[in-house]
Amino acid sequence: MEDRPWQRFYGDAVPRTLPNVDGTLHAVLEATARRFPDRPAVQLAGPGFTGTVTYRALDRLSNQFAHALIRLGIRPGDRVALALPNLPQYPIALYGIFKTGAAAVQVSPLYHGDELAHQLRDSGARVIVTLTRLHRQIDEVRARTALEHVVLTKISDYFPPLWRILYTLRRERREGDAMPSGDALAWRRLLSRESAEAPGIPVAPDALAVLQYTGGTTGVPRGAMLSHRNLVVNAAQGLAWFVGLREGAECLLMVVPMFHAYGLLVVNASVRLGASLLMVLMRLFDARLVAAQVPRYRPSVFPGVPAMYAAINRLKHVAQYDLHSIRLCVSGAAELPRKTIEEFERLTGGRLVEGYGLTEASPLVAANPLWEGGVRKPGSIGIPLPDTDARVVDMETGARTLPAGEPGELVVRGPQVMQGYWNAPADTANAIRDGWLYTGDIARTDEDGYFFLVDRKKDMIITGGLNVYPREIEEVLRQHPAVREAGVVGVKHPIRGEIIVAYVVPTHLVADPGELRGQLREFLRTRLPSYKVPRRIELVDAIPTTLIGKPLRRVLRDQAARDSAEGDAEPQDAVDG
Repeated sequence: MEDRPWQRFYGDAVPRTLPNVDGTLHAVLEATARRFPDRPAVQLAGPGFTGTVTYRALDRLSNQFAHALIRLGIRPGDRVALALPNLPQYPIALYGIFKTGAAAVQVSPLYHGDELAHQLRDSGARVIVTLTRLHRQIDEVRARTALEHVVLTKISDYFPPLWRILYTLRRERREGDAMPSGDALAWRRLLSRESAEAPGIPVAPDALAVLQYTGGTTGVPRGAMLSHRNLVVNAAQGLAWFVGLREGAECLLMVVPMFHAYGLLVVNASVRLGASLLMVLMRLFDARLVAAQVPRYRPSVFPGVPAMYAAINRLKHVAQYDLHSIRLCVSGAAELPRKTIEEFERLTGGRLVEGYGLTEASPLVAANPLWEGGVRKPGSIGIPLPDTDARVVDMETGARTLPAGEPGELVVRGPQVMQGYWNAPADTANAIRDGWLYTGDIARTDEDGYFFLVDRKKDMIITGGLNVYPREIEEVLRQHPAVREAGVVGVKHPIRGEIIVAYVVPTHLVADPGELRGQLREFLRTRLPSYKVPRRIELVDAIPTTLIGKPLRRVLRDQAARDSAEGDAEPQDAVDG
Protein backbone atom coordinates (compact mmCIF):
# COMPACT_ATOMS: atom_id res chain seq x y z
CA MET A 1 0.00 0.00 0.00
CA GLU A 2 2.95 2.33 0.69
CA ASP A 3 4.02 2.02 -2.95
CA ARG A 4 0.49 2.62 -4.25
CA PRO A 5 -0.81 5.71 -2.45
CA TRP A 6 -3.55 6.11 -5.07
CA GLN A 7 -5.34 2.95 -3.92
CA ARG A 8 -6.94 4.77 -1.01
CA PHE A 9 -9.06 6.56 -3.63
CA TYR A 10 -10.47 3.22 -4.81
CA GLY A 11 -12.62 3.12 -1.68
CA ASP A 12 -15.00 0.18 -1.80
CA ALA A 13 -15.75 0.73 -5.48
CA VAL A 14 -12.73 -0.91 -7.15
CA PRO A 15 -10.79 -4.02 -6.08
CA ARG A 16 -7.06 -3.59 -5.39
CA THR A 17 -6.32 -6.72 -7.41
CA LEU A 18 -8.21 -8.89 -9.87
CA PRO A 19 -7.83 -12.56 -8.93
CA ASN A 20 -8.22 -15.42 -11.41
CA VAL A 21 -8.23 -13.27 -14.54
CA ASP A 22 -6.63 -15.40 -17.22
CA GLY A 23 -7.43 -17.50 -20.24
CA THR A 24 -7.84 -16.63 -23.91
CA LEU A 25 -9.93 -14.05 -25.68
CA HIS A 26 -11.96 -16.57 -27.66
CA ALA A 27 -12.73 -18.51 -24.47
CA VAL A 28 -14.26 -15.29 -23.14
CA LEU A 29 -16.44 -15.04 -26.25
CA GLU A 30 -17.54 -18.67 -25.97
CA ALA A 31 -18.52 -18.16 -22.32
CA THR A 32 -20.48 -15.01 -23.14
CA ALA A 33 -22.26 -16.73 -26.03
CA ARG A 34 -23.42 -19.44 -23.62
CA ARG A 35 -24.70 -16.88 -21.10
CA PHE A 36 -26.28 -14.41 -23.52
CA PRO A 37 -26.82 -16.27 -26.83
CA ASP A 38 -29.60 -13.98 -28.13
CA ARG A 39 -28.10 -10.73 -26.91
CA PRO A 40 -26.94 -8.47 -29.82
CA ALA A 41 -23.16 -8.51 -29.83
CA VAL A 42 -23.06 -5.97 -32.66
CA GLN A 43 -25.64 -3.50 -33.91
CA LEU A 44 -24.74 -1.77 -37.17
CA ALA A 45 -26.66 1.50 -37.38
CA GLY A 46 -27.25 2.27 -41.03
CA PRO A 47 -29.41 4.91 -42.77
CA GLY A 48 -32.80 3.50 -41.85
CA PHE A 49 -31.78 -0.03 -40.90
CA THR A 50 -30.04 -2.04 -38.19
CA GLY A 51 -27.78 -4.98 -38.93
CA THR A 52 -27.60 -7.27 -35.90
CA VAL A 53 -25.21 -10.08 -34.99
CA THR A 54 -26.06 -11.93 -31.75
CA TYR A 55 -23.48 -13.51 -29.48
CA ARG A 56 -24.53 -16.96 -30.68
CA ALA A 57 -24.00 -15.82 -34.28
CA LEU A 58 -20.69 -14.11 -33.48
CA ASP A 59 -19.37 -17.31 -31.89
CA ARG A 60 -20.54 -19.50 -34.79
CA LEU A 61 -19.38 -17.12 -37.54
CA SER A 62 -15.95 -16.78 -35.94
CA ASN A 63 -15.77 -20.59 -35.83
CA GLN A 64 -16.53 -20.69 -39.55
CA PHE A 65 -13.83 -18.14 -40.29
CA ALA A 66 -11.35 -20.07 -38.15
CA HIS A 67 -12.05 -23.24 -40.17
CA ALA A 68 -11.64 -21.25 -43.40
CA LEU A 69 -8.23 -20.00 -42.24
CA ILE A 70 -7.17 -23.51 -41.30
CA ARG A 71 -8.21 -24.70 -44.77
CA LEU A 72 -6.00 -21.92 -46.20
CA GLY A 73 -3.05 -23.31 -44.25
CA ILE A 74 -3.03 -21.01 -41.20
CA ARG A 75 -1.52 -22.68 -38.14
CA PRO A 76 -0.81 -21.58 -34.54
CA GLY A 77 1.80 -18.83 -34.50
CA ASP A 78 0.99 -17.55 -38.01
CA ARG A 79 -0.15 -13.97 -38.58
CA VAL A 80 -3.36 -12.80 -40.26
CA ALA A 81 -3.82 -9.13 -41.10
CA LEU A 82 -7.06 -7.17 -40.64
CA ALA A 83 -7.54 -3.92 -42.57
CA LEU A 84 -11.16 -3.12 -41.78
CA PRO A 85 -13.25 -0.19 -40.55
CA ASN A 86 -15.83 -0.61 -37.81
CA LEU A 87 -18.08 -3.32 -39.23
CA PRO A 88 -19.42 -6.64 -37.85
CA GLN A 89 -16.81 -8.44 -39.98
CA TYR A 90 -14.11 -7.09 -37.69
CA PRO A 91 -14.95 -8.98 -34.45
CA ILE A 92 -15.94 -12.07 -36.48
CA ALA A 93 -12.54 -12.16 -38.16
CA LEU A 94 -10.65 -11.16 -35.01
CA TYR A 95 -12.05 -13.94 -32.84
CA GLY A 96 -11.79 -16.40 -35.72
CA ILE A 97 -8.08 -15.68 -35.91
CA PHE A 98 -7.74 -16.25 -32.17
CA LYS A 99 -9.46 -19.63 -32.48
CA THR A 100 -6.78 -20.84 -34.90
CA GLY A 101 -3.95 -19.94 -32.51
CA ALA A 102 -2.72 -17.33 -35.00
CA ALA A 103 -2.16 -13.65 -34.23
CA ALA A 104 -4.08 -10.71 -35.69
CA VAL A 105 -2.08 -7.92 -37.31
CA GLN A 106 -3.97 -4.65 -36.89
CA VAL A 107 -3.71 -2.52 -40.04
CA SER A 108 -5.34 0.83 -40.68
CA PRO A 109 -7.58 0.60 -43.76
CA LEU A 110 -6.27 4.05 -44.71
CA TYR A 111 -2.73 2.75 -45.16
CA HIS A 112 -1.31 2.24 -48.62
CA GLY A 113 2.05 2.15 -50.35
CA ASP A 114 5.22 1.86 -48.29
CA GLU A 115 3.47 2.19 -44.92
CA LEU A 116 1.14 -0.73 -45.72
CA ALA A 117 3.92 -2.79 -47.28
CA HIS A 118 6.14 -2.34 -44.21
CA GLN A 119 3.56 -3.67 -41.76
CA LEU A 120 2.62 -6.64 -43.91
CA ARG A 121 6.24 -7.51 -44.68
CA ASP A 122 7.51 -7.01 -41.13
CA SER A 123 4.70 -9.08 -39.60
CA GLY A 124 4.98 -11.86 -42.18
CA ALA A 125 1.18 -11.95 -42.51
CA ARG A 126 0.08 -14.76 -44.83
CA VAL A 127 -3.58 -13.73 -45.14
CA ILE A 128 -5.29 -10.35 -45.09
CA VAL A 129 -8.97 -9.51 -44.66
CA THR A 130 -10.10 -6.19 -46.11
CA LEU A 131 -12.93 -4.49 -47.99
CA THR A 132 -13.57 -5.05 -51.68
CA ARG A 133 -13.18 -1.30 -52.24
CA LEU A 134 -9.64 -1.47 -50.81
CA HIS A 135 -8.34 -4.35 -52.92
CA ARG A 136 -6.27 -2.13 -55.23
CA GLN A 137 -4.06 -0.84 -52.43
CA ILE A 138 -3.36 -4.45 -51.40
CA ASP A 139 -2.63 -5.47 -55.00
CA GLU A 140 -0.12 -2.63 -55.32
CA VAL A 141 2.07 -3.94 -52.48
CA ARG A 142 1.34 -7.66 -52.47
CA ALA A 143 4.52 -8.63 -54.33
CA ARG A 144 6.56 -7.00 -51.54
CA THR A 145 4.93 -9.08 -48.79
CA ALA A 146 4.45 -12.71 -47.72
CA LEU A 147 0.71 -12.60 -48.45
CA GLU A 148 -0.66 -15.83 -49.87
CA HIS A 149 -4.38 -15.06 -49.72
CA VAL A 150 -6.56 -11.95 -49.82
CA VAL A 151 -10.07 -12.23 -48.36
CA LEU A 152 -12.46 -9.49 -49.47
CA THR A 153 -15.67 -8.57 -47.69
CA LYS A 154 -18.28 -6.09 -48.84
CA ILE A 155 -19.46 -3.25 -46.67
CA SER A 156 -23.00 -4.64 -47.12
CA ASP A 157 -22.27 -8.23 -46.01
CA TYR A 158 -24.13 -7.78 -42.69
CA PHE A 159 -26.84 -5.41 -43.85
CA PRO A 160 -30.36 -6.87 -43.42
CA PRO A 161 -31.19 -9.03 -46.49
CA LEU A 162 -33.42 -6.51 -48.29
CA TRP A 163 -30.97 -3.66 -47.75
CA ARG A 164 -28.10 -5.86 -48.96
CA ILE A 165 -29.98 -6.60 -52.19
CA LEU A 166 -30.86 -2.94 -52.73
CA TYR A 167 -27.26 -1.88 -52.10
CA THR A 168 -25.99 -4.51 -54.56
CA LEU A 169 -28.37 -3.33 -57.28
CA ARG A 170 -28.11 0.42 -56.79
CA ARG A 171 -24.79 1.39 -55.25
CA GLU A 172 -22.29 -1.47 -55.07
CA ARG A 173 -20.53 -0.90 -58.38
CA ARG A 174 -20.65 2.89 -58.09
CA GLU A 175 -19.03 2.72 -54.62
CA GLY A 176 -16.32 0.32 -55.82
CA ASP A 177 -17.64 -2.56 -53.71
CA ALA A 178 -18.13 -5.15 -56.44
CA MET A 179 -16.00 -8.29 -56.13
CA PRO A 180 -13.01 -7.87 -58.47
CA SER A 181 -11.73 -10.53 -60.85
CA GLY A 182 -8.61 -12.40 -59.83
CA ASP A 183 -7.68 -14.80 -57.06
CA ALA A 184 -9.17 -12.89 -54.11
CA LEU A 185 -11.57 -14.87 -51.90
CA ALA A 186 -15.11 -13.67 -51.19
CA TRP A 187 -15.87 -13.50 -47.45
CA ARG A 188 -19.46 -14.76 -47.48
CA ARG A 189 -18.70 -17.63 -49.85
CA LEU A 190 -15.62 -18.58 -47.85
CA LEU A 191 -17.54 -18.82 -44.57
CA SER A 192 -20.57 -20.58 -46.05
CA ARG A 193 -18.56 -23.74 -46.72
CA GLU A 194 -17.30 -24.19 -43.18
CA SER A 195 -18.45 -25.84 -39.96
CA ALA A 196 -19.89 -23.66 -37.21
CA GLU A 197 -18.38 -25.90 -34.52
CA ALA A 198 -15.38 -24.69 -32.53
CA PRO A 199 -12.10 -25.87 -34.04
CA GLY A 200 -10.82 -26.83 -30.58
CA ILE A 201 -7.20 -25.82 -31.12
CA PRO A 202 -5.34 -25.45 -27.79
CA VAL A 203 -4.12 -21.88 -27.26
CA ALA A 204 -2.09 -20.82 -24.22
CA PRO A 205 -2.87 -17.54 -22.42
CA ASP A 206 0.68 -16.37 -23.12
CA ALA A 207 0.35 -17.02 -26.86
CA LEU A 208 0.67 -14.00 -29.13
CA ALA A 209 -2.81 -12.64 -29.91
CA VAL A 210 -2.22 -9.29 -31.62
CA LEU A 211 0.56 -7.38 -33.32
CA GLN A 212 -0.36 -3.74 -32.82
CA TYR A 213 1.95 -1.40 -34.71
CA THR A 214 3.04 1.83 -33.10
CA GLY A 215 5.76 4.44 -33.34
CA GLY A 216 6.13 3.86 -29.60
CA THR A 217 9.24 5.11 -27.86
CA THR A 218 11.44 4.46 -30.90
CA GLY A 219 9.82 6.63 -33.58
CA VAL A 220 9.99 3.66 -35.97
CA PRO A 221 6.79 1.61 -36.46
CA ARG A 222 7.16 -1.58 -34.42
CA GLY A 223 4.69 -4.34 -33.71
CA ALA A 224 3.85 -4.46 -30.02
CA MET A 225 3.35 -8.12 -29.13
CA LEU A 226 0.18 -8.42 -27.05
CA SER A 227 -0.69 -11.82 -25.63
CA HIS A 228 -4.12 -13.22 -24.84
CA ARG A 229 -3.34 -12.69 -21.14
CA ASN A 230 -2.35 -9.04 -21.73
CA LEU A 231 -5.64 -8.30 -23.49
CA VAL A 232 -7.91 -10.40 -21.26
CA VAL A 233 -6.50 -8.75 -18.13
CA ASN A 234 -6.71 -5.23 -19.55
CA ALA A 235 -10.36 -5.74 -20.51
CA ALA A 236 -11.07 -6.89 -16.93
CA GLN A 237 -9.15 -3.91 -15.50
CA GLY A 238 -11.14 -1.51 -17.64
CA LEU A 239 -14.46 -3.03 -16.66
CA ALA A 240 -13.50 -2.87 -12.96
CA TRP A 241 -13.10 0.89 -13.40
CA PHE A 242 -16.58 1.26 -14.95
CA VAL A 243 -18.33 0.70 -11.66
CA GLY A 244 -22.00 -0.22 -11.93
CA LEU A 245 -21.98 -1.83 -15.38
CA ARG A 246 -24.52 -4.64 -15.74
CA GLU A 247 -23.62 -7.86 -17.52
CA GLY A 248 -25.72 -8.48 -20.59
CA ALA A 249 -27.51 -5.14 -20.33
CA GLU A 250 -25.21 -2.36 -21.59
CA CYS A 251 -24.67 -0.76 -25.01
CA LEU A 252 -21.24 0.67 -25.91
CA LEU A 253 -20.99 3.36 -28.57
CA MET A 254 -18.21 2.02 -30.83
CA VAL A 255 -16.84 5.05 -32.67
CA VAL A 256 -13.10 4.78 -31.95
CA PRO A 257 -11.49 2.71 -34.74
CA MET A 258 -11.23 -0.97 -33.89
CA PHE A 259 -7.86 -1.30 -35.60
CA HIS A 260 -6.43 1.02 -32.92
CA ALA A 261 -5.38 -0.39 -29.53
CA TYR A 262 -8.10 1.68 -27.83
CA GLY A 263 -10.77 0.22 -30.12
CA LEU A 264 -9.42 -3.28 -29.58
CA LEU A 265 -9.84 -2.82 -25.82
CA VAL A 266 -13.44 -1.67 -26.26
CA VAL A 267 -14.25 -4.75 -28.36
CA ASN A 268 -12.72 -7.17 -25.86
CA ALA A 269 -14.30 -5.45 -22.85
CA SER A 270 -17.71 -5.45 -24.53
CA VAL A 271 -17.50 -9.17 -25.28
CA ARG A 272 -16.45 -9.89 -21.70
CA LEU A 273 -19.39 -7.86 -20.37
CA GLY A 274 -21.94 -9.28 -22.79
CA ALA A 275 -22.68 -5.76 -24.00
CA SER A 276 -23.85 -4.62 -27.42
CA LEU A 277 -21.38 -2.77 -29.62
CA LEU A 278 -23.16 0.01 -31.50
CA MET A 279 -21.32 0.68 -34.77
CA VAL A 280 -22.44 3.70 -36.79
CA LEU A 281 -22.04 3.29 -40.54
CA MET A 282 -19.91 6.30 -41.55
CA ARG A 283 -16.67 6.96 -43.42
CA LEU A 284 -15.14 9.17 -40.73
CA PHE A 285 -16.47 10.43 -37.40
CA ASP A 286 -19.65 12.42 -38.04
CA ALA A 287 -20.83 14.12 -34.84
CA ARG A 288 -24.35 14.81 -36.09
CA LEU A 289 -24.84 11.25 -37.33
CA VAL A 290 -23.52 9.81 -34.05
CA ALA A 291 -25.69 12.10 -31.92
CA ALA A 292 -28.76 11.07 -33.92
CA GLN A 293 -28.20 7.40 -33.01
CA VAL A 294 -28.13 8.00 -29.24
CA PRO A 295 -31.88 8.39 -28.67
CA ARG A 296 -32.49 5.53 -31.11
CA TYR A 297 -30.22 2.92 -29.49
CA ARG A 298 -29.70 4.36 -25.97
CA PRO A 299 -25.96 3.60 -25.53
CA SER A 300 -24.80 3.83 -21.92
CA VAL A 301 -21.02 3.94 -22.41
CA PHE A 302 -19.18 6.21 -24.85
CA PRO A 303 -15.41 5.57 -25.05
CA GLY A 304 -13.94 8.35 -27.15
CA VAL A 305 -11.31 11.02 -27.64
CA PRO A 306 -11.49 14.75 -26.84
CA ALA A 307 -12.15 15.76 -30.46
CA MET A 308 -15.28 13.58 -30.56
CA TYR A 309 -16.80 15.02 -27.39
CA ALA A 310 -15.92 18.56 -28.48
CA ALA A 311 -17.50 18.01 -31.91
CA ILE A 312 -20.76 16.89 -30.31
CA ASN A 313 -20.67 19.86 -27.92
CA ARG A 314 -20.35 22.22 -30.92
CA LEU A 315 -23.28 20.76 -32.87
CA LYS A 316 -25.84 23.35 -33.84
CA HIS A 317 -29.09 22.70 -31.98
CA VAL A 318 -27.39 19.90 -30.03
CA ALA A 319 -30.10 20.11 -27.37
CA GLN A 320 -32.56 18.55 -29.83
CA TYR A 321 -30.80 15.21 -29.35
CA ASP A 322 -31.60 13.24 -26.21
CA LEU A 323 -28.14 12.18 -25.06
CA HIS A 324 -29.11 11.27 -21.50
CA SER A 325 -28.66 7.51 -21.87
CA ILE A 326 -24.87 8.09 -21.83
CA ARG A 327 -23.65 7.46 -18.27
CA LEU A 328 -19.93 6.76 -18.47
CA CYS A 329 -17.15 7.99 -20.76
CA VAL A 330 -13.37 7.63 -20.66
CA SER A 331 -11.38 9.86 -23.00
CA GLY A 332 -7.91 9.02 -24.25
CA ALA A 333 -5.29 9.86 -26.91
CA ALA A 334 -5.01 13.58 -26.12
CA GLU A 335 -5.53 16.14 -23.36
CA LEU A 336 -9.18 16.54 -22.35
CA PRO A 337 -9.96 20.26 -21.81
CA ARG A 338 -12.04 21.12 -18.76
CA LYS A 339 -14.59 23.07 -20.80
CA THR A 340 -15.17 20.01 -23.00
CA ILE A 341 -15.90 17.94 -19.88
CA GLU A 342 -18.26 20.52 -18.43
CA GLU A 343 -20.24 21.01 -21.66
CA PHE A 344 -20.54 17.29 -22.41
CA GLU A 345 -21.61 16.40 -18.89
CA ARG A 346 -24.21 19.16 -18.99
CA LEU A 347 -25.60 17.75 -22.24
CA THR A 348 -25.72 14.11 -21.13
CA GLY A 349 -25.89 14.08 -17.36
CA GLY A 350 -23.18 11.41 -17.56
CA ARG A 351 -19.63 11.33 -16.28
CA LEU A 352 -16.63 12.03 -18.56
CA VAL A 353 -13.08 11.51 -17.30
CA GLU A 354 -9.61 11.49 -18.79
CA GLY A 355 -7.58 8.29 -18.91
CA TYR A 356 -4.17 7.23 -20.14
CA GLY A 357 -2.89 4.33 -22.12
CA LEU A 358 -0.37 3.31 -24.73
CA THR A 359 -0.25 0.50 -27.26
CA GLU A 360 2.54 -1.25 -25.39
CA ALA A 361 0.23 -1.63 -22.36
CA SER A 362 -2.78 -3.13 -24.15
CA PRO A 363 -3.44 -0.07 -23.81
CA LEU A 364 -5.15 1.13 -20.57
CA VAL A 365 -2.93 2.11 -17.62
CA ALA A 366 -4.67 4.84 -15.60
CA ALA A 367 -7.85 6.89 -15.40
CA ASN A 368 -9.70 9.31 -13.21
CA PRO A 369 -12.38 7.72 -11.00
CA LEU A 370 -15.74 7.21 -12.70
CA TRP A 371 -17.68 6.19 -9.62
CA GLU A 372 -19.86 8.49 -7.56
CA GLY A 373 -17.75 10.27 -4.96
CA GLY A 374 -14.48 9.44 -6.74
CA VAL A 375 -11.96 12.28 -6.80
CA ARG A 376 -11.39 13.72 -10.26
CA LYS A 377 -8.52 16.14 -10.77
CA PRO A 378 -8.63 18.51 -13.75
CA GLY A 379 -5.66 18.04 -16.04
CA SER A 380 -4.76 14.69 -14.50
CA ILE A 381 -4.71 11.34 -16.30
CA GLY A 382 -5.83 9.86 -12.98
CA ILE A 383 -4.49 6.93 -11.01
CA PRO A 384 -3.31 3.46 -12.05
CA LEU A 385 -5.75 0.59 -12.52
CA PRO A 386 -5.81 -2.48 -10.24
CA ASP A 387 -2.61 -4.57 -10.40
CA THR A 388 -0.80 -1.68 -12.09
CA ASP A 389 2.23 0.20 -10.79
CA ALA A 390 3.51 3.52 -12.08
CA ARG A 391 6.24 5.95 -11.09
CA VAL A 392 8.15 8.93 -12.45
CA VAL A 393 11.91 8.52 -12.90
CA ASP A 394 14.76 10.82 -13.86
CA MET A 395 15.34 11.13 -17.60
CA GLU A 396 19.10 10.75 -17.40
CA THR A 397 19.40 7.27 -15.85
CA GLY A 398 15.80 6.13 -15.61
CA ALA A 399 16.64 4.57 -12.25
CA ARG A 400 15.83 7.25 -9.68
CA THR A 401 12.22 7.76 -8.59
CA LEU A 402 11.45 11.48 -8.48
CA PRO A 403 9.53 13.26 -5.73
CA ALA A 404 6.02 14.62 -6.26
CA GLY A 405 5.91 17.63 -8.54
CA GLU A 406 9.18 16.96 -10.37
CA PRO A 407 8.78 16.00 -14.06
CA GLY A 408 10.44 12.88 -15.41
CA GLU A 409 9.73 9.83 -17.54
CA LEU A 410 6.62 7.83 -16.70
CA VAL A 411 7.30 4.10 -16.28
CA VAL A 412 4.61 1.48 -15.70
CA ARG A 413 4.41 -2.17 -14.70
CA GLY A 414 1.55 -4.63 -14.77
CA PRO A 415 0.11 -7.75 -16.40
CA GLN A 416 -1.08 -5.70 -19.38
CA VAL A 417 2.47 -4.72 -20.46
CA MET A 418 3.41 -6.18 -23.84
CA GLN A 419 5.76 -9.10 -24.38
CA GLY A 420 8.04 -6.88 -26.47
CA TYR A 421 8.44 -5.52 -29.99
CA TRP A 422 8.20 -7.94 -32.90
CA ASN A 423 11.60 -8.64 -34.49
CA ALA A 424 13.19 -5.82 -32.49
CA PRO A 425 15.11 -7.14 -29.47
CA ALA A 426 17.18 -3.96 -29.04
CA ASP A 427 14.07 -1.76 -28.98
CA THR A 428 12.44 -4.19 -26.55
CA ALA A 429 15.43 -4.07 -24.21
CA ASN A 430 15.33 -0.27 -24.28
CA ALA A 431 11.58 -0.09 -23.65
CA ILE A 432 11.24 -2.76 -20.95
CA ARG A 433 13.84 -2.72 -18.17
CA ASP A 434 13.55 -4.83 -15.03
CA GLY A 435 9.87 -5.37 -15.79
CA TRP A 436 9.11 -1.64 -16.16
CA LEU A 437 7.82 -0.19 -19.43
CA TYR A 438 9.49 3.13 -20.23
CA THR A 439 6.69 5.04 -21.90
CA GLY A 440 8.56 7.99 -23.41
CA ASP A 441 5.99 10.28 -21.75
CA ILE A 442 7.06 13.01 -19.34
CA ALA A 443 4.84 13.20 -16.27
CA ARG A 444 4.70 14.33 -12.67
CA THR A 445 2.76 13.15 -9.63
CA ASP A 446 1.10 14.96 -6.78
CA GLU A 447 1.10 13.97 -3.12
CA ASP A 448 -1.99 11.79 -3.61
CA GLY A 449 -0.38 9.69 -6.33
CA TYR A 450 -2.36 11.24 -9.20
CA PHE A 451 -0.41 11.50 -12.43
CA PHE A 452 -0.22 14.50 -14.74
CA LEU A 453 1.21 14.28 -18.25
CA VAL A 454 3.65 17.02 -19.10
CA ASP A 455 4.53 15.96 -22.65
CA ARG A 456 6.18 13.40 -24.88
CA LYS A 457 9.90 13.02 -24.30
CA LYS A 458 10.55 13.29 -28.03
CA ASP A 459 8.41 16.47 -28.29
CA MET A 460 10.36 18.42 -25.67
CA ILE A 461 11.76 21.68 -27.04
CA ILE A 462 15.17 22.95 -25.93
CA THR A 463 15.46 26.69 -26.53
CA GLY A 464 18.42 28.64 -25.23
CA GLY A 465 19.38 25.60 -23.13
CA LEU A 466 16.01 25.54 -21.36
CA ASN A 467 13.45 22.71 -21.53
CA VAL A 468 10.00 23.65 -22.80
CA TYR A 469 7.04 21.29 -22.95
CA PRO A 470 4.62 22.07 -25.83
CA ARG A 471 1.62 20.71 -23.94
CA GLU A 472 1.95 23.42 -21.28
CA ILE A 473 1.80 26.20 -23.88
CA GLU A 474 -1.09 24.50 -25.69
CA GLU A 475 -3.07 24.33 -22.44
CA VAL A 476 -2.66 28.06 -21.88
CA LEU A 477 -3.55 28.93 -25.48
CA ARG A 478 -6.77 26.90 -25.26
CA GLN A 479 -7.88 29.03 -22.31
CA HIS A 480 -8.18 32.04 -24.63
CA PRO A 481 -11.80 32.45 -25.84
CA ALA A 482 -10.66 32.96 -29.46
CA VAL A 483 -8.76 29.64 -29.58
CA ARG A 484 -10.46 26.37 -30.46
CA GLU A 485 -7.33 24.23 -30.79
CA ALA A 486 -3.58 24.69 -30.63
CA GLY A 487 -0.43 22.80 -31.51
CA VAL A 488 3.07 23.82 -30.45
CA VAL A 489 6.38 22.55 -31.88
CA GLY A 490 10.06 23.41 -31.94
CA VAL A 491 12.01 24.19 -35.08
CA LYS A 492 15.81 24.34 -35.36
CA HIS A 493 17.47 27.72 -34.93
CA PRO A 494 21.20 28.51 -35.37
CA ILE A 495 21.47 30.54 -32.16
CA ARG A 496 18.78 29.32 -29.76
CA GLY A 497 18.94 25.65 -30.72
CA GLU A 498 15.17 25.66 -31.29
CA ILE A 499 12.49 28.31 -31.47
CA ILE A 500 8.87 27.75 -30.46
CA VAL A 501 6.15 27.89 -33.10
CA ALA A 502 2.43 27.79 -32.24
CA TYR A 503 -0.32 26.80 -34.66
CA VAL A 504 -3.74 28.06 -33.61
CA VAL A 505 -7.24 27.21 -34.87
CA PRO A 506 -9.47 30.23 -34.11
CA THR A 507 -13.02 29.76 -32.85
CA HIS A 508 -14.37 32.16 -35.49
CA LEU A 509 -13.44 33.88 -38.72
CA VAL A 510 -10.60 36.33 -38.06
CA ALA A 511 -10.82 39.73 -39.76
CA ASP A 512 -7.35 40.88 -38.63
CA PRO A 513 -4.86 37.99 -38.07
CA GLY A 514 -2.18 40.39 -36.84
CA GLU A 515 -4.45 41.74 -34.12
CA LEU A 516 -5.31 38.24 -32.88
CA ARG A 517 -1.63 37.25 -32.84
CA GLY A 518 -0.91 40.31 -30.71
CA GLN A 519 -3.73 39.45 -28.30
CA LEU A 520 -2.44 35.89 -27.95
CA ARG A 521 1.12 37.06 -27.32
CA GLU A 522 -0.05 39.37 -24.54
CA PHE A 523 -2.23 36.60 -23.11
CA LEU A 524 0.74 34.21 -23.03
CA ARG A 525 3.13 36.79 -21.55
CA THR A 526 0.91 37.17 -18.48
CA ARG A 527 0.84 33.41 -17.88
CA LEU A 528 4.21 32.05 -18.98
CA PRO A 529 7.87 33.02 -18.61
CA SER A 530 9.16 34.87 -21.67
CA TYR A 531 11.28 31.98 -22.95
CA LYS A 532 8.12 29.85 -23.30
CA VAL A 533 6.23 32.38 -25.42
CA PRO A 534 6.24 31.21 -29.08
CA ARG A 535 8.34 33.26 -31.47
CA ARG A 536 5.82 32.56 -34.22
CA ILE A 537 2.07 32.19 -34.06
CA GLU A 538 0.38 30.82 -37.18
CA LEU A 539 -3.40 30.81 -37.69
CA VAL A 540 -4.62 27.66 -39.42
CA ASP A 541 -7.93 25.98 -40.29
CA ALA A 542 -7.12 22.70 -38.52
CA ILE A 543 -4.47 20.89 -36.50
CA PRO A 544 -3.51 17.60 -38.20
CA THR A 545 -4.43 14.61 -36.06
CA THR A 546 -4.58 10.85 -36.23
CA LEU A 547 -7.95 9.11 -36.66
CA ILE A 548 -8.37 9.05 -32.88
CA GLY A 549 -7.58 12.72 -32.46
CA LYS A 550 -3.94 12.58 -31.38
CA PRO A 551 -2.05 15.70 -32.63
CA LEU A 552 0.47 14.93 -35.36
CA ARG A 553 3.29 17.14 -34.13
CA ARG A 554 5.63 15.58 -36.69
CA VAL A 555 3.54 17.15 -39.47
CA LEU A 556 3.53 20.50 -37.67
CA ARG A 557 7.30 20.33 -37.19
CA ASP A 558 7.81 19.68 -40.89
CA GLN A 559 5.54 22.62 -41.74
CA ALA A 560 7.33 24.90 -39.27
CA ALA A 561 10.70 23.92 -40.72
CA ARG A 562 9.50 24.70 -44.26
CA ASP A 563 8.08 28.03 -43.17
CA SER A 564 11.35 28.93 -41.43
CA ALA A 565 13.40 28.02 -44.50
CA GLU A 566 11.19 30.20 -46.69
CA GLY A 567 10.97 33.15 -44.28
CA ASP A 568 13.31 35.38 -42.34
CA ALA A 569 15.52 34.08 -39.53
CA GLU A 570 13.56 36.29 -37.13
CA PRO A 571 9.86 36.38 -38.11
CA GLN A 572 7.95 39.64 -38.10
CA ASP A 573 5.71 38.55 -35.25
CA ALA A 574 8.59 37.32 -33.08
CA VAL A 575 8.57 38.22 -29.42
CA ASP A 576 11.45 39.07 -27.16
CA GLY A 577 12.76 36.09 -25.25
